[in-house]
Amino acid sequence: MEIKFLGAAKVVTGSNILITTDKHKILLDCGMFQGSEHLEKLNYEEFDYNPGDIDFLILSHAHIDHSGRIPKLVKEGFKGRIITTKATYDLCKIMLIDSANIQQSDVEWENRKRRRAGKPPISPLYSIEDAELSLKYFETYLYDQIIRINEDLIVRFKDAGHILGSSIIELWIKEKKEFTKLVFSGDLGMPGRPIINDPEFIDSADYLIIESTYGNRVHEDIKESTENLVNIINETVLRSGTVVIPSFAVGRTQELIYELNRYYEYEKSIEEFMKIPIYIDSPMAVMATEAFKSNSNCFDEKTKQLILNGDNPFQFENLFYIKSQEESMRLNHYTFPKVIISSSGMCTGGRVRHHLKHNLWQGRNSVVFVGYQAEGTLGRKILDGIKKTKILGEDIVIEAEIHDLEGFSGHADQKVLLNWVERFEKKPKKVFVVHGEEESSKVFANLIKKEFNIEVITPNIGDVFQIRESLVQSSTGDVLEPIKQKEDIKSELQDVYDQFESIIYRTDELIDPKFLKQDYDKLKNDLLELQQKLMDVNMLISK
Repeated sequence: MEIKFLGAAKVVTGSNILITTDKHKILLDCGMFQGSEHLEKLNYEEFDYNPGDIDFLILSHAHIDHSGRIPKLVKEGFKGRIITTKATYDLCKIMLIDSANIQQSDVEWENRKRRRAGKPPISPLYSIEDAELSLKYFETYLYDQIIRINEDLIVRFKDAGHILGSSIIELWIKEKKEFTKLVFSGDLGMPGRPIINDPEFIDSADYLIIESTYGNRVHEDIKESTENLVNIINETVLRSGTVVIPSFAVGRTQELIYELNRYYEYEKSIEEFMKIPIYIDSPMAVMATEAFKSNSNCFDEKTKQLILNGDNPFQFENLFYIKSQEESMRLNHYTFPKVIISSSGMCTGGRVRHHLKHNLWQGRNSVVFVGYQAEGTLGRKILDGIKKTKILGEDIVIEAEIHDLEGFSGHADQKVLLNWVERFEKKPKKVFVVHGEEESSKVFANLIKKEFNIEVITPNIGDVFQIRESLVQSSTGDVLEPIKQKEDIKSELQDVYDQFESIIYRTDELIDPKFLKQDYDKLKNDLLELQQKLMDVNMLISK
């Protein structure tokens, strides 16, 4: 078996790993490079493999730096199977179409300039039609399902706690009658975050590929960041200013809505005039929030309980969703205090650039960053302290207060990453540290070596590693022979029954669940699907 790293190696973008076995070619993720001009040019280079030769693409989650080149892959000949979670597919339906729309719009704008300069036109990376076609290759599964792709490949998704549907990938590969277990962390989230579950722990691995976005630092507590955000909003309101929050449309925006909902709905001491309007100005964020509502089986228990009690966490009195461009433009003519949450999260495009153009130059305003800012992006430059920048063709002086609340980050910090590795009962023989800038990856790799005495590699883009059969030990027992625990099934049935009773209490409709005469694996999968349907009904009732 051979592992080749073709993205997200000593950078935090372009996730793409090729695994070649004696029978198959498998991709883990196929993400877009984002950030500097140099990185973004990599998107237009040929793949380091023939897309038509790829049998399977296993997708960890929907973020564009992990999924964004899938339409290009299909456009250039891929006809295999894309295996992912249902929630990831639902988000990809939004994000890949949006990405294609951006590609086409950017090329149209560039081609107008090229025509005036007498230069030949260029083509987009892919079209909306390419993105729509790529969605036909997706196969969706739920967490904990045992996915027997064929006699040589077994996959299981575990919750990575990063965004809705994000997964840790457990992959069992059989070569010459022996199984090797490869674990890919995807992007791991921080425990204790709203809406979604904490990252799950993994028992064993022969080889581990792990992210290191924040491998060299520790975040402040989410509660502290939430308090700081509320204070920033209130202080800005008192000086009649506007708060602009560049936010990733998927994940971060929904978490902000959740936290602001808790504050404005449950904080009794708030003066009415302090309940300023909160605008979500991102068409994709609005659609992504709808996708969240239809995948409430992925929510943590606290959020599920809110829904069961009739409280929709994505709606509150002073929250407004902006859809049209005209509505978006009007926001910058309003003089009253407000909060504008808009994408993109790194200020590389989207409506947030318009809001920055209108608000950065006024000292009464605030700009709050709530996520990672990659090198070369406008967000990173602003955080690094530049005093002037060009936005949409205009020179803008930066006078607004700039804040960085890392506690809202969707990526695990150094402490959480180390704890996650420590929880492996059977430690991997080798660890590959990826998805981090060079310094972060290096620091985290050294910590793993020191703490666990494991061989650690920080690959470069293009590096290839051979997995020797003599090093392989089978790690398939927990999947190939699942333990049929009566108490596990009883616990899951009780959870479903509690949700069932909630619906019966709040409606006159009766549901007859005829689904119990199945073997264990089928029963567990049906239970998960039923939980999804019941949570969806509760979400509809909560509107």
